[in-house]
Amino acid sequence: MINGLLGKKLGMTQIFSVKGEAISVTVVEAGPCVVLQVKTKEKDGYLSAQLGYSEKKESRTNKPDMGRFKKVGVKPTRFVRELRSEDLEGLKIKDSVTVNIFQAGEYVNVTGVSIGKGFQGGIKRWHWKGGPKSHGSKSHRAPGSIGSSADPSRVFKGQHLPGQMGNKKVTVQNLEVVEIDEENNLMLLKGATPGFKGGYLVIKKSIRKKKKEPKPEAEEGKDKKEGTGARKNSSPKKK
Repeated sequence: MINGLLGKKLGMTQIFSVKGEAISVTVVEAGPCVVLQVKTKEKDGYLSAQLGYSEKKESRTNKPDMGRFKKVGVKPTRFVRELRSEDLEGLKIKDSVTVNIFQAGEYVNVTGVSIGKGFQGGIKRWHWKGGPKSHGSKSHRAPGSIGSSADPSRVFKGQHLPGQMGNKKVTVQNLEVVEIDEENNLMLLKGATPGFKGGYLVIKKSIRKKKKEPKPEAEEGKDKKEGTGARKNSSPKKK
């Protein structure tokens, strides 16, 4: 089955665990997604599925895209992405992929476009310390020297300078799936995901293993007592 899904960030809130701990979570509407294309190793050289999410009007779709959607026989969608997967057995064009491919306790990687912050100076963008704040100084937030002298007579690539901040493709790895709501196609992810409210996200299963559910305290205590007793009985008494 496919290992990922497309969704939309709805916002952040908090829930409380059984122990009463407050957990900050991001609410994501994951799916339903329609399968637009399935690529195979025999024909394309690799396995992947093209998914579409969030239906839109035909009048707002350009002709090339509209031709592709009509060929498949589905309604046009706003967000289309191709996801690679090692196993696509049983997946066909026009199939619907929903949030039930995920389970609570799993870990996912979430990709989105970070919030744009416009043109920013080096102190905000790169956390520069800044110059002296005393009366005699004339360089408080300015970049200062950025290059060497005669050798190499140039500015090295990657120099931290003022510029565009945010509005970039970002992936946050290993976010825990706290809860799944299949009826409303919602999933709660522990922590923050990239982007703004209403921004589109690509959610993929992480390599990290599913979180183990802790044993109830009563059973844990019982196991410890039984284990202690067994060791005492097995050891011979010293005279």
